[in-house]
Amino acid sequence: MTQERLVRSRSNKWIAGICGGIATYFGWDADLLRLVWLVLTVGTVFCGGIVYLILWLIMPQE
Repeated sequence: MTQERLVRSRSNKWIAGICGGIATYFGWDADLLRLVWLVLTVGTVFCGGIVYLILWLIMPQE
């Protein structure tokens, strides 16, 4: 049985591939996830940016 891992995407990325990797893992649309991430980041005084940096450090690359 093949277990899919949560990894940063190399092919579907704008900055580090975090949103592309999460979208691929859950089967979501990456552009929609990026839009939601942007709205939540701006709406929460850029807490999403801090989370993005942390994920960039801990998520392995594809």
